[in-house]
Amino acid sequence: MPLDQSQIAELSAAIEARYRALLEEIIGEVARSRDEQYGEVAGATHDSGEEAIADLIADLDHAEVTRDLGELRELEAARRRIADGHYGLCVDCGADIPLERLRAQPGAARCIACQSRHEKTYKT
Repeated sequence: MPLDQSQIAELSAAIEARYRALLEEIIGEVARSRDEQYGEVAGATHDSGEEAIADLIADLDHAEVTRDLGELRELEAARRRIADGHYGLCVDCGADIPLERLRAQPGAARCIACQSRHEKTYKT
């Protein structure tokens, strides 16, 4: 069943709230990364174990920002689908995406079946 206007408004508000939260996280992470240069994280020690931990922390921070940027792109695409009147429809098969799925994942572009096929095909 297609989404009604109140459901679209509810999901649009969720998209905007998540978008703002992600943007704040990314800005904070980038600022923190800039303030904490790699050498500060590793310290002045020459202990290879501590350097490995510093490398891991830097990699995890980078992975988190990369993941957040991907989710931002999904939310931007969801905004466009709302504006175009296609939000809530699977981009692959055109079926309605269940409201429960959209509430859990407001940026969802595919129904569960198509998302599963997409992930198997592209190993995401």
